Amino acid sequence: MGAHLNHIYVMTTAGDDPSGAPDPDQFADDRATVKGAFWTKVRQTVGRVPFLEDAITGYYCTTDVATPVAVKALLFGALAYFIVPTDMIPDFIVGLGLADDASVLLAALSTAGRHITAVHRRKAKTFLDETLRDAEDG
Repeated sequence: MGAHLNHIYVMTTAGDDPSGAPDPDQFADDRATVKGAFWTKVRQTVGRVPFLEDAITGYYCTTDVATPVAVKALLFGALAYFIVPTDMIPDFIVGLGLADDASVLLAALSTAGRHITAVHRRKAKTFLDETLRDAEDG
């Protein structure tokens, strides 16, 4: 299976395990990808990706100790899919490149919905507002 499909596979089969436990290797890979490259991707796409605040909200949910591991795995998979430029539809294809990223991320956020709090959303909005303000001042 292609690396870009691993994220979707893990996300869609997480419910097959009655314990809700994610695949530990894929979880570790996705977590490392997100921890290593998420903020770089955010800064590269700020002002150009309409769902960026949602992505940041998902990231903050993954850092919350109250978020269950299975939900973190789902969100790390979706965020890793957003970060990796060679997914189903490469990001450089104008008009389509981010559509699959948005779909995957929004599906994950919808599934994780009850674990996403007002605090996660507020942190994401604050970060994005400050980043946009700094870009305008810079």
